[in-house]
Amino acid sequence: MYQTLVRPVVTNACETWVLKENIKPKLRLFERKARRRIYGPTKESDGTWRIELNEELNRVIGNKNIINYIKAQRLAWFGHVHRMPDNSVVKKVYEWSSALTRSLGRPKNRWEDDVKSDYTLITNLMH
Repeated sequence: MYQTLVRPVVTNACETWVLKENIKPKLRLFERKARRRIYGPTKESDGTWRIELNEELNRVIGNKNIINYIKAQRLAWFGHVHRMPDNSVVKKVYEWSSALTRSLGRPKNRWEDDVKSDYTLITNLMH
């Protein structure tokens, strides 16, 4: 129920998001709360009820948490954009570069930076 109803609403257009570090814990917290609400309490052998622990929830979902889902969607969108014809508006916007320079200080992460880090993470896991 969570993967078909709740997560698509929360991650609408997540392919274009830049995931900042302060957003990731908030997304994980929302996911845990939603799953606890859906699964409800568990009944112990002695007849008492208790809520699921984080480790138990993670075991149920495996490696399919919301952050990994967003990263997979982003990589899929990246591949889709690269397969588009060169005259496509989306591809033109992706390849467009601004004449302005970036501001001083630590540069903010761009979407392309996140995609590159996702790709290197996946290739490292595969090897």
